[in-house]
Amino acid sequence: MTARNAIVERRGIRQKAARLFGQWGVFFRGFLEHPKMVGSIIPSSRFTIEKMLAPVDWERCEVFVEYGPGVGTFCQPVLDRLRRDGTLIVIDTNPLYIDYLQKHFGDSRFHAVHGSAADVEQIVRAIGHDGADYVLSGLPFSTLPEGVGPAIAKATYDVIRPGGAFLVYQFSAKARDFMAKHFKRIDSGFEPLNVLPCQLFWGWKD
Repeated sequence: MTARNAIVERRGIRQKAARLFGQWGVFFRGFLEHPKMVGSIIPSSRFTIEKMLAPVDWERCEVFVEYGPGVGTFCQPVLDRLRRDGTLIVIDTNPLYIDYLQKHFGDSRFHAVHGSAADVEQIVRAIGHDGADYVLSGLPFSTLPEGVGPAIAKATYDVIRPGGAFLVYQFSAKARDFMAKHFKRIDSGFEPLNVLPCQLFWGWKD
C-alpha cells in the first residue's frame, strides 16, 4: 500500500467513525435533554426493525408516519421498502433530532416535522395527504405527560386509513391499553434481541 493510499484509507475510517459517533452523540444528547420523550438510550436493534416492519404491505403503503424517530434508526429501512411515489413523515418534539434528520436524509419522499404526534392529522394534511397507511411509534407511553398518550392513540386511529395499522414497540404494555380503546384487533410480539428487550404491538384498523 502506498503512503497516499494509506492516508486515504485512514481518512475514510475517521469519517466513518465521525458519522457513527456523531449519530450516537446526537441521540444521547436528545435523551439527556428530554428523557421522558425518548423510549431508550440505545437505538433499536436490526431484529426489532425487521420484526416491527414485517407485517407492512409495502405495495399499498402510500404514506408511512413515524413518531419519535430520534436519529432515524427506522428511517432508512422504511425508505428502502417504501414505493417510489410513497411518503415518509417523521414527527418529533425535539428540534435537535429534526435538524439532524433534515440534514442526513436527502430523499424527496422524506419529511421531518417538528411537532407533536397528537397533531398527526394536521401534519399529514399539511404535507398533502388525507391520511396514513401505517404509523410507527417508539414513544414511551408509560412516561408521557398525563393525557398525551390517549390523545396520541385517538389521533392515530383517526388518521390511519382502513386496512392500515398502528405499529408500536415498547418496554411496557402501557401503549396497548391506549390502543385497545380504538383498535379492535391488536397483534402482539416480543423481541429479546434488543436493549432492552421490547414488546411489539400491531393495532389494525378494519
